[in-house]
Amino acid sequence: MYKSFFGLRAIPFGASPDPRFLYMMPQIREALACLQYGIAARKGFVVLTGEVGTGKTTLLRAVLSSFAKDRVSTAFVFNPRLDVLDFLEFVLTDFGIPPLARTKSGMLLQLNRWLIERYSERGLCAIVVDEAQNLSLELLEEIRLLTNLETSSDKLVQIVLSGQPELEAKLRDPSVRQLRQRVALWCRTNPLTAEETQAYIAERLRIAGVGYPLFAPESVGLIYRYSKGVPRLINLICEHALISAYAEQSKSIPSRIVRLVISDLDLEGLPFPVSPMALPDSPENDLTVAMVNTIMPLADSGDYLKERDI
Repeated sequence: MYKSFFGLRAIPFGASPDPRFLYMMPQIREALACLQYGIAARKGFVVLTGEVGTGKTTLLRAVLSSFAKDRVSTAFVFNPRLDVLDFLEFVLTDFGIPPLARTKSGMLLQLNRWLIERYSERGLCAIVVDEAQNLSLELLEEIRLLTNLETSSDKLVQIVLSGQPELEAKLRDPSVRQLRQRVALWCRTNPLTAEETQAYIAERLRIAGVGYPLFAPESVGLIYRYSKGVPRLINLICEHALISAYAEQSKSIPSRIVRLVISDLDLEGLPFPVSPMALPDSPENDLTVAMVNTIMPLADSGDYLKERDI
């Protein structure tokens, strides 16, 4: 209902990683170019890291959609908590290859034959692993070994590992030093600045069909202050503000509505989510991390954003 009320063609602040709404600020352009080059130039390993909610998955979707469908075949692993056999089976299936035998050797041989066929057709193949900080060290080593599938001059499969800053720490583990040495390109996503937050909100509204400043300047300032520039939290606040404004039949969103939304979402006083690795070990810091990160399950679950028919 609120779409027609505000004259929207689409939901501007949805929870899904929709590449249509990717805001092309300089850091995103750089990361996008890095990922595109890594896949197109057959660089083998590319790593993308960034804090929770900073747009990594949206960026990955945009990269994959930027290639012609008949040129790049992709396997997108969105849940890396798998053992080796499950991982290989998932990759084969997502590539559209029915596994003939559920053995490691059988699936690797089948994958290698298919990759050679695609290479002969000048096709690119990419395995993208999202939430890669959750990969076990054993599975990381198996993924490294996949880059041994190569010709004398080119890698047959390109691998993109995307994850939170903990992934960088995991890749510093001595047991995966061979993988780290093979990473050709590193790129990162960061929270937005105050100016970028304003432009981000305006651009999403423009793409959705609104050409006027729906959010008052004071409202945008509050959104930046309490989201700390994290796109997922910006989306969360803006979505609820639109719903509240519709309920009040208000065509604009004053700071009063944004303050109510921030209070309802319990975002008041919460600083930027802290990575446990960023603090020294102590009971006080354990408590700080637990308190600071309480809001992140709200953003991850999507429970607040299920009103798709509103």
